[in-house]
Amino acid sequence: MKNTPSVVPGSPIKIMGILNTTPDSFSDGGNYNSVDKALAQAEKLIADGADIIDIGGESTRPGSLPVSLAEELQRVIPVISALHAISAITISIDTTKAEVARQALLAGAHIINDISALSMDEAMVDVLQDSTADVVLMHMQGRPETMQNAPVYDNVTEEVYHYFEKRIEWLEKKGISRKRIIVDPGIGFGKTLQHNIELLKNLDFMASLGSALLLGHSRKRFLGAITGRDTGDRDLATAVTAALCASQKMDIVRVHNVAATRDALLIAEALRKKKL
Repeated sequence: MKNTPSVVPGSPIKIMGILNTTPDSFSDGGNYNSVDKALAQAEKLIADGADIIDIGGESTRPGSLPVSLAEELQRVIPVISALHAISAITISIDTTKAEVARQALLAGAHIINDISALSMDEAMVDVLQDSTADVVLMHMQGRPETMQNAPVYDNVTEEVYHYFEKRIEWLEKKGISRKRIIVDPGIGFGKTLQHNIELLKNLDFMASLGSALLLGHSRKRFLGAITGRDTGDRDLATAVTAALCASQKMDIVRVHNVAATRDALLIAEALRKKKL
């Protein structure tokens, strides 16, 4: 199976462009539901500065329901194959299903991005053991269909941190190196506005786990709660948040609008330097 070099914590921030091939994603559902449309969007994301393309075939918006294995495979595998045929870009498959991940790696994907941190399909461990792919473990309280039903934490940062400690330890016992593991605190997945803000303020603490850190906040509801903007009009808020968080130990930022985020990160980096 294919592989990508592990994301090294502390290296320049990589931008992961989101490519949803779903009819019902919260922000861009139905926009890229053919191979030609998806490929054109992938090429745009790459031209705008994406380092990774994250391809998903199942919506994980609050209240969403699962799709069948056959349907998800039909949505993502042709797109991954087509993109891999024309570009050397690093490809991520956004899935909770082991069989989708396995076929995606065979088609050319390099990273498995699992919002359930491998809890929905433990056969995902077998896929990792049979490959050298990296894996994104995301924290979520509950499941997509129920996760926003009054989430409660005593201390959200510490609880998410300890959750990752246990998942990383479990994977290491299965022979999966910490260097292959990327953690995503799961902004908007079973969290209130205040929970999200607390996590964003404490990315450095989360990074002390020793794994690479991914931030996935793009166009999320908490940004709308703060700005009053609708979903499709939150790219500025997304980019500003990325720029502010860039002063912490963040390794990957996952966004819909790559160009805006790229510019924001470049400005943030320039302002942090003493000299250009």
